[in-house]
Amino acid sequence: MLTAKPTVAPDEPTAEPGWRQPRHSNSLSEVYASIRVPGASASFWRKLMAFWGPGLMVAVGYMDPGNWATDIKGGASFGYTLLSVILISNLFAMLLQHLAAKLGIVTGRDLAQACRDHYSKPVAMVLWFLCEIAIAACDLAEVIGSAIALNLLFGLPLAWGVVLTVLDILVVLLFQNRGFRVLESIVAGLIVLIFGCFLYEIIVSHPDYFAILGGMVPQPQVVTNPQMLYVAIGILGATVMPHNLYLHSSIVQTRQIEQTEPGKRMAIKFATIDSTVALFLAFFVNAAILILAAAAFHRNGLHEVEEIEDAYKLLAPVLGAGAASTVFAIALLASGQNSTLTGTLAGQIVMEGFLHLKLKPWLRRLITRGIAVVPALAIILIYGDKSVNDLLIFSQVILSFQLSFAVVPLVLFTSSKAKMGVFVNSPLVRVLAWAVSAIIIVLNVYLLWQTLAG
Repeated sequence: MLTAKPTVAPDEPTAEPGWRQPRHSNSLSEVYASIRVPGASASFWRKLMAFWGPGLMVAVGYMDPGNWATDIKGGASFGYTLLSVILISNLFAMLLQHLAAKLGIVTGRDLAQACRDHYSKPVAMVLWFLCEIAIAACDLAEVIGSAIALNLLFGLPLAWGVVLTVLDILVVLLFQNRGFRVLESIVAGLIVLIFGCFLYEIIVSHPDYFAILGGMVPQPQVVTNPQMLYVAIGILGATVMPHNLYLHSSIVQTRQIEQTEPGKRMAIKFATIDSTVALFLAFFVNAAILILAAAAFHRNGLHEVEEIEDAYKLLAPVLGAGAASTVFAIALLASGQNSTLTGTLAGQIVMEGFLHLKLKPWLRRLITRGIAVVPALAIILIYGDKSVNDLLIFSQVILSFQLSFAVVPLVLFTSSKAKMGVFVNSPLVRVLAWAVSAIIIVLNVYLLWQTLAG
């Protein structure tokens, strides 16, 4: 593991054109440019392996416990219909993560730093506040998901499980202190575990494969049915995670690349391959959860199953596979712990980028986790264990509302010739990116109108 920083090319300015302020400290400075990559003469596979890793860390956010609640509800209530929403959301994610990686590689700034530099301080503070809300909502899903998994596997009461999740601070610090490659390897291992669990679940659930293909085609009722639209936007919020855009724009800078046009082009190419392949894995997991719910519950008339605990209890008897419930809970626990690792990094990136404020990792993690633990614990104690699933789905809708405030600046920055130079978005990418932004904004406004009117 290298810690040396790449040298800046002699003709590279201290502040890139289009940025109002000079470059400040590197994003995640403790691991910035800490991983060597081979030169241009190396083979394709050697280069790919060097850049492989950040995409998997980003993909974690696309299969966190918040997705489980929305996917289970969508599959049990509406069968395979909302598979098209998962597919479209993943295509959106692939484009947006490509833009996030390009921003970080080309400018040397993560999205939080770029917002701080470009916007006035009041606007930047509003964006920071909204992003912190999104991270808290994501952390809330991780807390509840891990607590539910501990309850299902070991019978631990949900309230105690929520409190116990505070201890994962120690786990995060242990991994961070061992180097970024180790952190990436832990994340990759847990993703393989989750993938294997759902491969088993798909096999034993015997889904209707023709119906699955039909579900990939968008249907009008997704928009016209308010109940379906609410879950669909929850899936969008759970799939395209706003904090992942900040995360990805930072962690791609852990690679020690040549600060030249060919060096940056190579980095963008392999970072995009890395994230796109990883998001295909995330698509499989998301789709598998919905397919499992459709095959096990919707097909058998159990349309009201929408809670993770009920899904756990019903899987084994409905499918006739004794291990189905246990495998489901193991995947849930792995998902919660994986999301904890990447959520910690995203929180650090956002705070340092927007506020130029560095806190000790354990203190930052304790603050973030406390924001999630307190409301989760209060709601469980007041309303009981049955309230947690509604809380999970609500957290994903919050993420969807905040998404616009991360996507619009990202598209704006990467479409600016003054900021990106020769790496500016092509006209086609620009049109697609703004179209994605418009769809996200329109769906969220429509959901808000439906919620207030209904």
